[in-house]
Amino acid sequence: MTVTYSSKVANATFFGFHRLLLRWRGSIYKLLYREFVAFVSLYAALSIVYRLILAENEKRYFEKVSLYCDKYAEQIPVTFVLGFYVTLVVNRWWNQFGNLPWPDRLMFLISSVVHGKDERGRLLRRTLMRYVNLTSLIILRSISRAVHKRFPTMDHVVEAGFMTSDERTIYENLKSPHLKYWVPFIWFGNLAAKTRKEGRIRDGIELQLLMNEMNRYRSRCAILFGYDWVGIPLVYTQVVTLAVYTFFFACLIGRQFLDPTQGYPEHELDLYVPVFTLLQFFFYAGWLKVAEQLINPFGEDDDDFEINWCIDRNLQVSLMAVDEMYMNLPKVQKDIYWNDSDLRPPYTAAAADYCIPSFLGSAADKTPMSKIRIRLYCDSPLSRPPHFEEHPSIRCLSSQMKTSHLVL
Repeated sequence: MTVTYSSKVANATFFGFHRLLLRWRGSIYKLLYREFVAFVSLYAALSIVYRLILAENEKRYFEKVSLYCDKYAEQIPVTFVLGFYVTLVVNRWWNQFGNLPWPDRLMFLISSVVHGKDERGRLLRRTLMRYVNLTSLIILRSISRAVHKRFPTMDHVVEAGFMTSDERTIYENLKSPHLKYWVPFIWFGNLAAKTRKEGRIRDGIELQLLMNEMNRYRSRCAILFGYDWVGIPLVYTQVVTLAVYTFFFACLIGRQFLDPTQGYPEHELDLYVPVFTLLQFFFYAGWLKVAEQLINPFGEDDDDFEINWCIDRNLQVSLMAVDEMYMNLPKVQKDIYWNDSDLRPPYTAAAADYCIPSFLGSAADKTPMSKIRIRLYCDSPLSRPPHFEEHPSIRCLSSQMKTSHLVL
């Protein structure tokens, strides 16, 4: 659902954003086209009635109403209320993304402090990690419609492997009117304490680190639940929505092109199509649509968070980290810079332009580029830029090595 376009705007180019304007998925056109068609249709209908159906005396009355609506519509503070509202919604949206529960810190810690390569050690690490993922699933299932569609009942949670049948029985036998997302955390704490007694967590400091990290993870889950519970006050949303819709309802009448022969101020032309009013509708109503899409990022809109992907990723990565990768280390070897203190990782020829001198302060002497030592991959499949081919001072010091020092 998330629409990613970072690669399209990696570099600033001439009219660089124009390529984004033609995309449909996640676009303002997809969000707004129904309202836009409705506004244009109502405007055209009123224009036809004014021009072809009303009698002359009725036209004069309509023109007075139109001038009145045009005069006072500008007093509605649409820009003011929309600006504050959208800023609030975007900040709230980004804070929710920043509090998505990622188990990476816990999986690093569990893999480090819960010891034992035997079956018991493996079982303890995987179970602790599964409780962590189960908690986030219970929270996300309660706030995300997409996740709830995937796991509509606890049967689906058990079938997916987040919970065993025995755990489900214990979970459902706990009578509480509140969401029981905290239950797996209690299991986590009790199992961690038991692991400490077994000596697989070697001291109290490691246990404390583990519990502190678990509490940090729990806080993120609770924050997401709080965001879902306490939204932006309804009155604020109502004020913004009414301000936008009232303004454009007034524009339907006030922005009509009136008979130029009547000599009304600013009505010397009859262009039929109110281009700038339509643009104003596109910008203001589109602004409101931005807030409408971002106010709850756990829905099913194009730009909502990919929560189901997060669930899949977190479970797979965390179980691999505490099980398959436990004490699975590569051979420790000397690095290629073992005897070189003045090291510089190599550049491909295509990336050589990015080799710049170190910043030593704005008042320091500038090191000329001709004094910089650049290390290139001699066998790079990338072609050299033109200035490398033409520069007479570039030379490969050792054609037998895969990398060599080049001096500019």
